[in-house]
Amino acid sequence: MSIQSTIEAKLAAAFSPERLAVINESHLHAGHHHTESGHHETFDGTGETHFRVRIVAAAFAKMSRIERHRAVNALLADELAASVHALAIEPAAPGEKTRW
Repeated sequence: MSIQSTIEAKLAAAFSPERLAVINESHLHAGHHHTESGHHETFDGTGETHFRVRIVAAAFAKMSRIERHRAVNALLADELAASVHALAIEPAAPGEKTRW
């Protein structure tokens, strides 16, 4: 299973979202240096290292923005500790305005 599929499955199981989009943005970061993560070469933009999560779920209704981010980060801790270098999170509760 791909990292993207794993992220999608975990989010779907944990939050039962009304809308969910997990977008692989790795290609947008080609040429960046990842020396802090042990990579001494320039990143070529391939693979599954940078993601954007757009999620609308009732579970977020009573959470603050920081609580929402913490919930998603905690759920995806294994992926973040392994190969995911960056995760942009855009969580919303049903009825809240989104930019997407």
